Amino acid sequence: MTTPRDLLIVTLDVAPIRPLERGDLSLALAGAELIDLLGTEALTIEDERIVPGLCPPTGDRLLDEAAASLIRQPPHEPVGEWLWRRGRGLSSAYLDALEEAGQITRRRHGWLPLRAGQAVPVDSPGRRHATDRWASDEPVLATLAAAIGIREEPAEDAAGAAGDATVTVLAAVNDAVMELEAERQRRAIEEAAYDNIWRGE
Repeated sequence: MTTPRDLLIVTLDVAPIRPLERGDLSLALAGAELIDLLGTEALTIEDERIVPGLCPPTGDRLLDEAAASLIRQPPHEPVGEWLWRRGRGLSSAYLDALEEAGQITRRRHGWLPLRAGQAVPVDSPGRRHATDRWASDEPVLATLAAAIGIREEPAEDAAGAAGDATVTVLAAVNDAVMELEAERQRRAIEEAAYDNIWRGE
């Protein structure tokens, strides 16, 4: 199992402390991919930019796609820009991949047999791995989960247990999620003002 798959399973298993936004999850999954690729030495982080290295197959289709999408020519892509580019629609891609692998199932809604239901993890080695990692307060998984509102904050400072490159990625994920939330709030204010004009308020 990979960190993105573990993170997705955790989001399906654990009640969030605030509503989970799909965009936030996609950004966090992209960050999780970078962290796993750091672990395989497929890339390094220099001055907050992604410098690709060798890209040996990881055995995971989506992680291999992430490695293949890295910009190999200088100036290399900043971590934050890559999160936005790679993250577009990534939560749906991971949900589909887990469903294809038989690691999640869809809970149907009443009498609507053709309507896709809520995704629910099945009992599998992958789910047990993610659950064990979550229960151990593994810093990377905990920090990613905190960024998207699955928990308040990691029990252990990730900076104390991870390298500088991993900390750079985690900080970029947190910044991107906050930027997306600020954009949502801005749009909500604009829409409310527009509605008020139409109501004559």
